[in-house]
Amino acid sequence: MSNNGVVLIVVDALRYDTACTHMGFMQHLVESNRVARYKVQSEVPSLSRPLYETILTGTPPIIHGVVSNFTQRLSKQQSLFHLARSSGKNTAAAAYYWVSELYNRCPFNHFEDRIQMDTEQPIENGLFYFEDHYPDSHLFAEAAWLLEQKKPNFLYVHPMNVDDDGHKYTADSKQYRNRVLAVDSYLSLFIPRCLEQGYEVVVTADHGMTDDGNHGGNTNEDRQVPLFILSSKVTPAVYEEVVSQLQVAPLICRLLEMDPSDEMVPLLLQGVH
Repeated sequence: MSNNGVVLIVVDALRYDTACTHMGFMQHLVESNRVARYKVQSEVPSLSRPLYETILTGTPPIIHGVVSNFTQRLSKQQSLFHLARSSGKNTAAAAYYWVSELYNRCPFNHFEDRIQMDTEQPIENGLFYFEDHYPDSHLFAEAAWLLEQKKPNFLYVHPMNVDDDGHKYTADSKQYRNRVLAVDSYLSLFIPRCLEQGYEVVVTADHGMTDDGNHGGNTNEDRQVPLFILSSKVTPAVYEEVVSQLQVAPLICRLLEMDPSDEMVPLLLQGVH
């Protein structure tokens, strides 16, 4: 597998147990010995904006300071987008607008910031949505367009419908489980396109979802999320040991062959070459 870059897919509110039981395509990759699967323990509070920042900077909330969904400001850390740009790499994102607020411009202007192309910002090319029910199907189509037209070295993809249905119907609902099935189907179309173009792919989540239809706390349902890695640098296997979410950012740095920030923890994932 040549490495033209890395695609990081963060499925908002995807629980580890539901990923294992309802993502048939991803499990097919596991059984075909194509992917490494890990169980990740998210940071707390297990909320979206703090954990977007944790995933993309490799730092915990006590360090990065984004401690709630109401912390609306630009990141003060060196994110994967910053590091990639400073390493001469191209970046792109198809993501929720909070990602733009963290790394490009804050506050988000709905009329001006929805489409950001060929900018000098950390996210060079961005397509940002601002409705939680914005269809995942459209989001993956936009990510495919970015992949093919902009050819980024680092592409961040962030679908929201699993989280939206989890809040509406709870994690113990057919709607939540069916939405996980749906996103797995989109991955079955999108991931092969990434691989055909020489990209390595990482799939994870920011946090889980409880049977109360929420997240933010300290239970396994709040915090345990999957991590799937399709890379020639990682040995395919199912790794049972629970790993820290702080490992995601240095992992992406390793796959992109760039130096991590000084704030990131050492990369200690089993199976990484």
